Amino acid sequence: MAKQPQPISPFKNFFAGGFGGVCLVFVGHPLDTIKVRLQTQPKPQPGQPPLYSGTFDCFRKTLVGEGVQGLYRGMAAPIIGVTPMFAVCFFGFGLGKRLQQRNPDDVLTYPQLFAAGMLSGVFTTVIMAPGERIKCLLQIQAATGETKYSGSLDCAKQLYRESGIRGVYKGTVLTLMRDVPASGMYFMTYEWLKNILTPQGKSVSDLSVPRILFAGGLAGIFNWAVAIPPDVLKSRFQTAPAGKYPNGFRDVLRELIREEGVASLYKGFTAVMIRAFPANAACFLGFEVAMKFLNWVAPGL
Repeated sequence: MAKQPQPISPFKNFFAGGFGGVCLVFVGHPLDTIKVRLQTQPKPQPGQPPLYSGTFDCFRKTLVGEGVQGLYRGMAAPIIGVTPMFAVCFFGFGLGKRLQQRNPDDVLTYPQLFAAGMLSGVFTTVIMAPGERIKCLLQIQAATGETKYSGSLDCAKQLYRESGIRGVYKGTVLTLMRDVPASGMYFMTYEWLKNILTPQGKSVSDLSVPRILFAGGLAGIFNWAVAIPPDVLKSRFQTAPAGKYPNGFRDVLRELIREEGVASLYKGFTAVMIRAFPANAACFLGFEVAMKFLNWVAPGL
């Protein structure tokens, strides 16, 4: 295994991770909108077709009905949250690695990298959960024809006024269930692919742009392969009316399985997988480029 760069700088990870997150949201948000709308569309009445027949039908209807801006509906919330979230995410991964080292020169095994990635998922949930709640509500309101929220800030204010902080953080447990194992897979896969793609005798820091894009994109695929079922439950739970699921995700799971079968846990699969590669390739490339820039301008930080 190629040697992992040390030490971790919180300052550099904050800005590099934030820049990578902005790249991810800009590239991936349109298909995230499609994913949420597919996951939350109501069950059609007997004899009636579903609102969206699939990923491309949802994309076409959104584009025709709302224009390009419809694909970027609700993007303000994740954009506002990505800088601290990805800073915490990448810092959490670095902290997880460091906690498992006996000395700074130790090279971690892949299970240890997976564990470090899981820690980053715990860290990011504090920021991710309310941002995801607001994003999902804004993404589906245009499809329903209602305009309850004028934007991200208005949505947050209304949620807090109606249900307090619990309303803003609705779906936190499901966010943890999605992000903890998925983050472990995400970072472990990225590190594994970087090691595989590094030529003999070279450093992982010298990887070419196409190889970084490939490693980051494939890491995103592996991440979402783990995350889709809890993500479906989270989207349904976070956008449901208050009191609909008194027992939380268990009620959502029972309803989905009973009414739509196990396949319903993979709603939005096509949209997720189409989005995962370019969005996460952009994220890791943005992170690596920003980190190299920060190492150049501020090597001592």
